[in-house]
Amino acid sequence: MTEAATNAADRTYDVIVIGAGPVGENVADRTSAAGLSTVIIERELLGGECSFWACEPSKALLRPVIARAEARRVPGLRQAVAGPLDVAAVLAHRDEISNHWRDEDQVDWLNSVSVDLIRGHGRLDGPRRVTVRTPDGGTVRLTARHAVAVCTGTTTALPDTPGLDSVRPWTNREATTADHAPGRLVIVGGGVVAVEMAAAWQALGSQVTMLVRGDAGLLSKMEPFAGELVADGLREAGVDIRYGASVASVFREGREVRLTLSDGTKLVADEILYATGRAPSTRDVGLDTVGLTPGDWLTVDDTGVVTAVAEGWLYAAGDVNHRALLTHQGKYQARMIGAAIGARANGEPVDETRWGAHVSTADHTAVPQVVFTDPEVASVGLTTREAERTGRRVEVVDYDIARVAGAHQYAEGYRGLARLLVDVDRGTVAGATFVGPGVGELLYSATVAVAGEVPLERLWHAVPAFPTISEAWLRLLETYRDRHQPRRTPPAHS
Repeated sequence: MTEAATNAADRTYDVIVIGAGPVGENVADRTSAAGLSTVIIERELLGGECSFWACEPSKALLRPVIARAEARRVPGLRQAVAGPLDVAAVLAHRDEISNHWRDEDQVDWLNSVSVDLIRGHGRLDGPRRVTVRTPDGGTVRLTARHAVAVCTGTTTALPDTPGLDSVRPWTNREATTADHAPGRLVIVGGGVVAVEMAAAWQALGSQVTMLVRGDAGLLSKMEPFAGELVADGLREAGVDIRYGASVASVFREGREVRLTLSDGTKLVADEILYATGRAPSTRDVGLDTVGLTPGDWLTVDDTGVVTAVAEGWLYAAGDVNHRALLTHQGKYQARMIGAAIGARANGEPVDETRWGAHVSTADHTAVPQVVFTDPEVASVGLTTREAERTGRRVEVVDYDIARVAGAHQYAEGYRGLARLLVDVDRGTVAGATFVGPGVGELLYSATVAVAGEVPLERLWHAVPAFPTISEAWLRLLETYRDRHQPRRTPPAHS
């Protein structure tokens, strides 16, 4: 890899990747491994949103919060963690995890996989062409022999609220990089970013108020009980959650943010965080030069090809294609897309069958996600509502995780719930949701069961270790079995 590519005004590569977040990096890695000359373009930091303003710094903030909450439920340890968090130490750890917002390690990695880097703003400039505006004001023109991959991710979708422009609101970027805890923090939204940042900053010393539009509750895309249990945990931590609340107007007076809600209620805060969804970062990547609309999501097939562009040279991976807005899922797509580009360029067969080597089948049926709150939420596959909406016949099986011996070992007063959705026609797991401390570690087994379409009869032979929380799997299967095969009363002895 070399940044010297910027010295040449015109270059040709087999593959051009726009965006060097984890998704773009994985596309470039796979195409380079296939023997294709590859260049990657990035206007900010290599590693992108996840490394510097989302996944990594947010989890660094949350880890001590969750660890302390769980330690307080362990006999003999409770008194040792009774005091407040060391905020300065937590923020210093966050800075270390984020490599102090430097990307030298990422540059070294690109070097190791023989991918060229051009720093600057990349835009499509017609079929297979990309123009890069470099930081020094120069222009580099690139041509791709085989493929261009757009991996530019998303930005915060801000509402059109009167006064918002003048307030300097927090987005996920400010929420994960702030150098102190604001005294009063208002969070607008009820999704993953909202609940995770509420948990983090409340524990770090802020008084958090959440404004959740409508009455669907928190984490509305998940099973309802997930949002309910997370709301209970946040309230116990001191968060003020207000449903059916929307901001009518907002302005900053000095250091204070003043809000008027739609019902006339007035609020005052030191900062306001908008966690109101995501929008594709495609407004200024030259979509109009290839017949697409700037600012739109990029619809792709299962090999990542943008379906609205002829000849199959334009690909889109990660959040920008709107299939599954999760870093790990975008990296999965990138691996498949990179392999597909390599196969096509090298004249090899492309396996587009379901679960084939070049398709992102899991996007449709087996998307895993963890919400790092107290309690934790882990889910994969369908929810009950999705099954109803799509007409999939499923049977719901619930189990109180607190009844598992491993949960008693894990924490006093453990609260949690596990749910399996069993495909009635196939006898396989169509979805799973777990809520409770430590349940994120149950998710990979659930993902294997869903993606592998493992029959329940075979799952009986996957033995959970005792005493662990994973014994919830056995109890779920027993609940399903007992529902369909009621225990017989043994005959009375004469």
